[in-house]
Amino acid sequence: MVNPLPRFVLENAPELREAVVRRNVRDGVADKIALLIASGTLKVGDDLPSERHLAAALQVSRESVRAGIAILGAQGLLRIAHGARTRVVSDALQTPFRLPREAGGSDPYGLDDVHAARLLVERPVVGDAAERITDETLLFLREAVRAQRAAIGDPVRFLISDREFHTAIYRACGNAVLADFVIDLFGTMVEFRRRAVAEPGAIERSIADHERIVAALEGRDRDRAVEAMDAHLERIYRTTRQAIVQSAQATGASDR
Repeated sequence: MVNPLPRFVLENAPELREAVVRRNVRDGVADKIALLIASGTLKVGDDLPSERHLAAALQVSRESVRAGIAILGAQGLLRIAHGARTRVVSDALQTPFRLPREAGGSDPYGLDDVHAARLLVERPVVGDAAERITDETLLFLREAVRAQRAAIGDPVRFLISDREFHTAIYRACGNAVLADFVIDLFGTMVEFRRRAVAEPGAIERSIADHERIVAALEGRDRDRAVEAMDAHLERIYRTTRQAIVQSAQATGASDR
């Protein structure tokens, strides 16, 4: 007797491939939102951006966003209610994303050390990305900047797209180990970054930095890309330091 399974697989291969892609995208969206919660970009009590805005920030379909949210809703991380915004209600992640320092609720590293480490590692990473970046990744970055312009006035939406933007550049360097290391560094001091980007004009200035970075990457200009990222990191350093000082002053005032 002939086994009908191979024929079934061949006849339905396009549908099966589409199902796998949909499942992978759905799970990828759930993983990204979980990572945003793990890093502190999204906190308990935060409302998620709308499906449309999340889809734009993550550059996926609204259907994929809806499916990813459903996964995290089933895990108890998100509260999904008809007619209301989806809200983060727990950070008890059932994923491998929660790093030891994140679980402790604060970063054990000082800002100066983090800044020095980012400069040391990101310069060669961004330089390599300028030489190896694909047209597909450049298109992704341009779309990310477009999504960021639409997020002016919404720090959480901006930070979600900002993470996608930087991650795409790091991945473009071609070295997965270095990319993972820099992504980890990027996740530090998120609490203060949230405060910094909420300041008037902060998002607009970051977008201008991003546009210069993309322009240098489009030109495959290693030196200009490194210079543009350096300027961006210096801005992040200054604004994060200001947010830390303001937080300390506010805490001191409340203790009096």
